[in-house]
Amino acid sequence: MTESKKIARSASLISLATFLSRILGFVRDMVIAGFFGATGLSDTFFVAFRIPNLLRELFAEGSMSSAFIPVLTETKVKSGKEEARRLARITFTFIIIVVGSICIAGIIFAPVIVRLIAPGFTDPEQLATTVLLTRIMFPFLLFVSLAALTMGVLNVERVFFVPALSSAWFNTAIILTIILLASHLNRPILAVAIGATVGGVVQYATQVPSYLRRGYSYGIDADFRHEGLRKMALLVLPLTLGLAVSQINIFVSTILASFLPEGSITYLYYSMRLIQFPVGIFGVAMGMAALPALSSHAAKGDMEALGKDFSATLRLLFFITVPSMAGLIALRYPIVNLLFQRGEFNYIATEGTAFALVFYSLGIWSMVGVRVVVAAFYSMQDTRTPVKVALLSLATNIVLSLLLMGPLKHGGLALANSIASGVNFSLLFYMLRRKIVSVECRKVLTSFSKTVVASSVMGVTAWAMLRGPLWISGGEVLKKSIYLGGTIFLCAGLYFLTAMALRSEELKTLFNLFRRGKGG
Repeated sequence: MTESKKIARSASLISLATFLSRILGFVRDMVIAGFFGATGLSDTFFVAFRIPNLLRELFAEGSMSSAFIPVLTETKVKSGKEEARRLARITFTFIIIVVGSICIAGIIFAPVIVRLIAPGFTDPEQLATTVLLTRIMFPFLLFVSLAALTMGVLNVERVFFVPALSSAWFNTAIILTIILLASHLNRPILAVAIGATVGGVVQYATQVPSYLRRGYSYGIDADFRHEGLRKMALLVLPLTLGLAVSQINIFVSTILASFLPEGSITYLYYSMRLIQFPVGIFGVAMGMAALPALSSHAAKGDMEALGKDFSATLRLLFFITVPSMAGLIALRYPIVNLLFQRGEFNYIATEGTAFALVFYSLGIWSMVGVRVVVAAFYSMQDTRTPVKVALLSLATNIVLSLLLMGPLKHGGLALANSIASGVNFSLLFYMLRRKIVSVECRKVLTSFSKTVVASSVMGVTAWAMLRGPLWISGGEVLKKSIYLGGTIFLCAGLYFLTAMALRSEELKTLFNLFRRGKGG
């Protein structure tokens, strides 16, 4: 099997676990929407959750693992497994001290933090509730960091499913906590914050057995002068900035949305949750699976193989995610209606969420593409280029947000985020092409064009099939589920038929992987 096919198979395993986690994530959001709707109360939670959730995205799906995996692998190869285990213990100790201190500081200075991230919150009661929620959830940062460390170790040991599944346990914990505690608390919204912290503990704990079975331990070792830890420290900041530009842009959107009408933050949150489904399942999985293989090519100096595997991975990623983008745009009202419109979440909230979803969806292709392009740069130990481009993208997002939030309200913030993401990917791809001649740019553009055509045919058909008054009111969940599920199934078939007519190479790759998987 070629290296590109191995990347695809590893990514499929991660995608399966991530899919389960995302499904539970939607159930979690449905429960929150049903209990709290899209109101000032729900806004307080989403603002308070922004910081721990941001760090979760950066660590659990990005920078810490990207820094830790190559360093631990190098230590294991050059110095042996016992030294690798010692490095893991040193990193564990470092996280306990540093992140633990950050958590304590965050709890103490929560009022200042809330005023910084939501300056538009002027109501004293809303502000006080947001501060309390922030304090309850700050310990989550420690546990998600420990979970990221454990995930990195397991990935080095070629264990992918267990750490990818840990987020599913996080979502399960929040769902159960809301159901069990909300009705018993004077302020029911506290149940969501408690659930988030409990979920962080569970997310970490579910990986511990696999971690221990592979000979690693959690003993204290404070040798912070260790060469491996020093390398990680040098990598983690630029990795964080490079991989997490989309999350930082969302953070900026939260600040600006606090000045918009009530519910705007919640609309942005739920629409972002929907686009994170394809981004998380495919973009993150491909990035995680590609990094070890691309790093191996870079270490051997085989730039031609690196370029070809990068090209194949990017083309397959676009083939999978662009139709997701078209589907979300075409079916935005049915999807939001079915998933969220119940209880306090009314049709006005559905309209607001669907409006943001259109603009966020336009950036899916670039959000997933950035994951793979950045992995290619890091495989060559180039951390500066992604940071420079990330900062330029961040500046683009801020300027466009300020220009667009007036005429388009929260939709303008979503559109600015998508444009900034496109700038980020385009510049990185251009610079990578200059760095690696063999990125097969023509193949990528040809494949992308075919994918866009097939996705457009599918999207227009889906939009035409599910128009009507059914998607205005709540209820009729079974009927709507059948209609929506059937439409998605039929349109997926149409997409593959159109891709086949266009002679898409990526369709052949998927079929070959499927046949190989069935054959064991």
